[in-house]
Amino acid sequence: MKKNAMLYCLLMSLVAIPAASTAAPADQQTIEHGRYLLITGGCNDCHTPGYMQMEGKVPENVWLTGSPVGFQGPWGTTYPANLRLLAQQISETQWVARTRQPMRPPMPWFNLREMTDADLIAMYRYLRDAGPAGEPAPDAAAPGVAVSTPYFDFTPKNLPQQQAMK
Repeated sequence: MKKNAMLYCLLMSLVAIPAASTAAPADQQTIEHGRYLLITGGCNDCHTPGYMQMEGKVPENVWLTGSPVGFQGPWGTTYPANLRLLAQQISETQWVARTRQPMRPPMPWFNLREMTDADLIAMYRYLRDAGPAGEPAPDAAAPGVAVSTPYFDFTPKNLPQQQAMK
C-alpha cells in the first residue's frame, strides 16, 4: 500500500509540474501584452509625468502614476488618473466595465471601448503586476472653477458657434 501511495504521489507531482510551468509564462505573456498596449496606446503620454517631454525615457517604476498637470476646457479641468492605484482598488471585471464608460475629455475612452476584453484584461494585469505607486491625481474641477495646478488649455478658439464644445 505504501508503494502504491508513493507511486501515486510521484505520478501526480509529474503531472502537476507541466501545468504549473505553463501557467506562469502564459500570465507573463498577458502582462507583457498589456505593457505593449499601454505603450502603443499612448497611455503614458498623459498618465506618466514628463513622458512626452522626455520622449518616453521615463523609468518604468513611475509609469502610469497619474499627473498633477490638468487639461482644462469647456468641461472644466480633468487630471490623468493614477492607473496603478486604480487597478489595485478594482477587480478585472470592474476595470473592463469602467474603461468602456464615457469619460471626460481629453481621455479617448472610445478607443478603449473598441478593444477586446482580452486586451483590457492584459492592460489591467500589467498595472496590477506593476503594483501601487505614486499619489492619487487631483479631483476634477467644474467649468469656471479656478485650479492652482498647472494645466493645458484645451479651450477651442475661433470656431463657428455650432462647432464649439458645450
